Amino acid sequence: MGRQFRWLWAAYAVSAYGSGLGFGAFPLIAVLVLDASPAQVSALAAVGPAVGALIALPLGPWVEFHRKRPVMIAMDLARFAVLTTIPIAYAAGRLGFVQLLVVSAVVAATKIAFNAASGAYLKALVRPDDLLVANARFESTTWSSIAVGPPLGGAAVGLFGPVATIVADALSYLLSALGITAIRGREERPQRTGKHRVRAGELLDGWRHLLTHPGLRALYLNQLLVSGLIMASEPLLAVLLLGELGFAPWQYGLAFAAPCVGGLVGARLARRVVARYGQHRVLRTAGTLRVIWLIGLAFVQPGVAGLATVIAAELAIIISMSLYNPVLATYRLEHTPKDRIARTLSAWSISSSVAIAILSALGGILAEATSPRTALTVAGLFILTSPLLLRGVSRGRRGPQPNRPSP
Repeated sequence: MGRQFRWLWAAYAVSAYGSGLGFGAFPLIAVLVLDASPAQVSALAAVGPAVGALIALPLGPWVEFHRKRPVMIAMDLARFAVLTTIPIAYAAGRLGFVQLLVVSAVVAATKIAFNAASGAYLKALVRPDDLLVANARFESTTWSSIAVGPPLGGAAVGLFGPVATIVADALSYLLSALGITAIRGREERPQRTGKHRVRAGELLDGWRHLLTHPGLRALYLNQLLVSGLIMASEPLLAVLLLGELGFAPWQYGLAFAAPCVGGLVGARLARRVVARYGQHRVLRTAGTLRVIWLIGLAFVQPGVAGLATVIAAELAIIISMSLYNPVLATYRLEHTPKDRIARTLSAWSISSSVAIAILSALGGILAEATSPRTALTVAGLFILTSPLLLRGVSRGRRGPQPNRPSP
């Protein structure tokens, strides 16, 4: 797809692997360095991204009407700068919990702005027929970084200390910015009418588009429910496995790292499956398959059989998700006007962050009142209702259709 796309993909891969190395670094630092309580660790997981989503609210329109490449470079450099404050403060003996919250919020906000800019830039960079292939490559990179990054990050923490992975993550954003800088070609400045400042109505344009387009509305509401419940189940499963069932930390890491190989399988199949069965059928089928396995995690037992159950359930979820996600991303770009992509993607990301924060908090409250296994059961049952929302996808404009023999 050309040299420009290769640089964009390389920049994404560097930052993805850096984030993989730094996966879970904030809670780890909070526990090991600051001796944070469980309530503080939960607050770090929920409050930071939620505040970041609020900060990102006015960034959607701002990104929309600026050149996307400089925005991506600025967001990478901002993440590099803010993450670098953690090892500096740690070395000086001044690292505090409030600083972790602030850094978490800034990283969340800049990530939303970066993703909005990169999605709009990708649509302008590649041909429409190549969008699915491009999104599948990003998806496979994401899952491979999750499979490789956390185990290596754990080893780095053991060898070099608790902030080692933060340093690696920060440097990955610097390298990503350099990679995006290497992309050549003139990018036209988006035109807008009226005054240059952001108008109040423009803040809601992304949500307005999502909720008025039948297909996007169905996918949007479905994604809020599914991603929120899946992410909310992760801390519950951690407590169940590491606490009640007595799994060793290496077993817990294996249970999440090994199934990520399935992400390469699903992403690799996306183009061929869409060509054979059609975009809408894949969205409905894969969207259903990714949710039916979560309930199985509530029945995990101790020992090898329990570990195998977790790996099998996670593998099935990840294969379905990695097939679904690039098709969803392609559909979203195809059905969004060029002058509204950044605002739409920003609205989507902000809503996802808020939904994850709310459902994670509710899951924690339910687990505290009952048990982690009960909370996982409720999440697993509730997520089974999500495919009902996907029926609205068929009412959107038709995307790529199955290959059929000529009459």
